[in-house]
Parts: sequence; structure tokens; C-alpha cells
Amino acid sequence: MKTLLLTLLALIGISSAYNLHAKTIRLSEPVVKDEVSETFGLPTDAKLPVISIKQLADAPADLVGKKFQIELPITKVCQQKGCFFIAQAGQQVYRVSFKDYGFFIPTDSGGKTVLLNAQLVKKSISAKQAAHFNSDLKSSADSIRAGLAYELVAYSVKIPLEQG
Repeated sequence: MKTLLLTLLALIGISSAYNLHAKTIRLSEPVVKDEVSETFGLPTDAKLPVISIKQLADAPADLVGKKFQIELPITKVCQQKGCFFIAQAGQQVYRVSFKDYGFFIPTDSGGKTVLLNAQLVKKSISAKQAAHFNSDLKSSADSIRAGLAYELVAYSVKIPLEQG
């Protein structure tokens, strides 16, 4: 009986480890891949102006509608499809969506600092949308709130293979 119990516990442990690993969802393939990164969406455009998180936080209204490059840390990724993520720098929280819902990122990309080619938009988020987004993040905290918000629409997301 003791052996049976130990065997069952071992199988549950193996199954749990497998399920944790199997939960990463990759619905898009990278358009560019090298030894250190994968790029989703379009290849990055190095000609775009580079802005900092501080510039974005200090004068978002000045950047609405403009395309630029920015590095941001991913704090949370949609766990349903990888169809958006949350980037947070200090008190500033941004939802990052993907142009025309045209690509997705791996759901295990949280904790990595990514390079975006993006455009800033100002939009209204309903309570229903905010609840939906927060549900997709599978987070106990409400990262997205209803109301007017700035959102980054990414054309390209370059993700390091390992953070370091």
C-alpha cells in the first residue's frame, strides 16, 4: 500500500511538472530568430526613433499616433493566447496589443525586457473589457482598469531567448 501511494505521488508530480511546462502557448512563429532573440510580427525597424520609458511616461499625449522603438519589461502576458501583455515601469502600466491582432507572443515571456516597434494610442476601456483582459492575465490583481488609457500597439516585438 505504501509503495502504491508513493508511486501515485510520483506520477502526480511528473504530471504536474509536465502540465506546467505544457502550459506555454505559442500561436505565432517568429519572423526573425537568431542566437539571442526571436522577433514576432514584423522585423524590427531600426530607423524608428528610440524613446525611453521616462519619455513615454512624462509626455504620452505628445507621442499619440507616432511610431517609435522602446524597450519595456513584460510583467504579465495573456495566458489564453499571448495576444497582449502588460508592461510596467515604476507606477506606469501599459497594455501592449498587437497590430490588427495579427500575431501573438509566447505566454511564458513574462519577466523579459523586449524591444517594441509601436505606436501609442489613447482609448476608452469599458468595465467589461477590463474584466475580460484581467481574466486573460489570470492574475489576482486588476492590472487593467476601465476608463481612458494609453495603450501601445506593437508592430514588432523582439524577445530575448533568455533574460540576463
